[in-house]
Amino acid sequence: MPHIEQLSSHVADLIAAGEVVERPASVVKELVENALDAGASAVVVETRRGGMGLIRVTDNGCGIAPEELPTAFLRHATSKLRTESDLGKIGTLGFRGEALAAISAVSRLDIETRQSGASAGSALHLEGGVPGEVLPAGVPEGTTLYVRDLFYNTPARLKFMKKDTAETAAVNGLMQHLSLSHPDVSFRFIKDGAEALHTPGDGKLESAVYAALGRDFARGLIPVQGRGGDIAVSGFVTKPLCGRGSRGMQIFFVNGRFIKSQLLTAALEEGYRNQIMKGKFPGCVLSVTMPVTAVDVNVHPAKTQVKFAREKDVFDAVYHTVLDALDADGVPEPSRPAPVEKTVNPRQDFFQSMDAGTFRQKQAQRPAGTPAVPAPSPVPRRPLWDTELRAGAKVSDIDRASPVYAARRTPPAPVHMERPVPTPPAVSAPERRTETAAPPVPVSPARMPEKQDAPPPRPFVPAIPEVRQTTLDLPGQTAMEPPAPAPWRIAGEVLHTYIVCEAEDETVWLIDKHAAHERINFDRLKAAQTPPMRQQLLQPIAAAELEREDAALLLENLPVLEQFGFACEDFGGGTLLIREVPADIDAGDAVATLEEFAENLRTGRDPAERRENLLHTMACKAAIKAGMHSDERELRVLVDRVQSGEIKYCPHGRPVAVKLTKYELEKMFRRA
Repeated sequence: MPHIEQLSSHVADLIAAGEVVERPASVVKELVENALDAGASAVVVETRRGGMGLIRVTDNGCGIAPEELPTAFLRHATSKLRTESDLGKIGTLGFRGEALAAISAVSRLDIETRQSGASAGSALHLEGGVPGEVLPAGVPEGTTLYVRDLFYNTPARLKFMKKDTAETAAVNGLMQHLSLSHPDVSFRFIKDGAEALHTPGDGKLESAVYAALGRDFARGLIPVQGRGGDIAVSGFVTKPLCGRGSRGMQIFFVNGRFIKSQLLTAALEEGYRNQIMKGKFPGCVLSVTMPVTAVDVNVHPAKTQVKFAREKDVFDAVYHTVLDALDADGVPEPSRPAPVEKTVNPRQDFFQSMDAGTFRQKQAQRPAGTPAVPAPSPVPRRPLWDTELRAGAKVSDIDRASPVYAARRTPPAPVHMERPVPTPPAVSAPERRTETAAPPVPVSPARMPEKQDAPPPRPFVPAIPEVRQTTLDLPGQTAMEPPAPAPWRIAGEVLHTYIVCEAEDETVWLIDKHAAHERINFDRLKAAQTPPMRQQLLQPIAAAELEREDAALLLENLPVLEQFGFACEDFGGGTLLIREVPADIDAGDAVATLEEFAENLRTGRDPAERRENLLHTMACKAAIKAGMHSDERELRVLVDRVQSGEIKYCPHGRPVAVKLTKYELEKMFRRA
């Protein structure tokens, strides 16, 4: 058995350096964090050959005293911790005291520093972790470190380095994260003599985002601000339409420290559920501020992972902040839909609108033997003149209170015939008819009515009667104010798919009626507390085209199908017999819906996710299809829900409306 021996200090330093210094970006991270802890307001980073040739970090912080320079490069030497109690309330980026010792052990390092107010500075050279002599130097206030020939004495680590371009990209990404975590600090990154990043350091996060991540990314962001107890969340998230192909643009900070957290990622993406397209991921720049005693940053050598004392509180704070920001995006407060007042029907024998639960409850309370639908009340027989009037022109309920309708209801008075009845003209022999004419009926003078004046002329009745707001003579009915005119108008419908709407602010909206209706259905189904209403099929459908695996999976989940309005049974031979389907779904779409149900049941990870996937399918199948003809009233309802801001995306994350401004249209026609 080999003997146990203590490693030399040099080998121990190399092993410790391997835990802290993984690549040039690790060196930059440690040095820049030390600069930020020193109170710097401007940091300049320069690299050559991806950082393998040179890394120079310059700051204008507090500097280091000349007598403390050799001590700064010893292991576990730090100015940020004093006692063991300080480990539970770490408020600085660096604290272990291992960064400078690890970096100097695998490189040739030079440091130049000068304290604030000092007349001169000092310089020190280290090679392989061995310090030289501290020399005086005329340098500006702050600290500058030069790291050359990284991993020159550790070839095992050197051979795993990537190309210079890859290492430079890693440093660039790190500088972006650092600049976003401290927007009050001006960062500048120079790679191989060319400036790659420069932030203004004006304290505005939007300025840092614009400089670090680019204009296109910054234009698709939504500001977020929220708090849950002593946990504050602020920053920006991307609009659902600006989803990314990966999670690379999800940037989180906890107390100013860039971290990677599955908890925060899950909270962010949960806020985007049903609002972002499948396969897309949201981007963000989110800063979480919380008490330093509620987070442990000493769980990873690179300090990129933390542990929260109250994970649920952190999750809820991020989730609700993101969800509130997405709900309020683009919807001004005055234009949000007002709560709909409940309408009371004074005539309980008239047609009523109710949900499935109310209908079942009323049917359960109905006495035995009572018909489900009450018999209609007897209608008095109308006179012939009233029937002819209704056949000639339809009279609305509002017209019944007008004098025009009163004149129509009055039977015509008999008119005295003063002139004799004209005799029919003589008919020639060939034109004589063979039928025998009925003998004339003599009129008795006693029955002749008295002479009356001619009736007054009938008033003019327009073809489209004027609508007047009047009080109907019904119990519980009151006069209603006419609704305010909508701030938009429907210009038409194109391709039987898209609604063209013009708004007051000179913008044109194209609304996908299928996507809008699908979202309405999904919200209604998700909010329902009872199973949807069913319709029994006169002829059951044998779903023989289902695959054997799908049919078996559906048969295993018959209770789940019943919750969504399907009544199915095994028909033998791998065939599913469908007897009842939801009332919103056409019988012809039943098999296709069950096919998607099977796929959702197979891929769903938890019951809540499976339920939402099934609701997606039902909402899509029950929605208006593209190409269908829609009534104008249907289009008006869809436009009203979209323009009020109630719906913006379909359940799959696709937009329901596209806006074109007047300037964009004029630009298309070369008018602007």
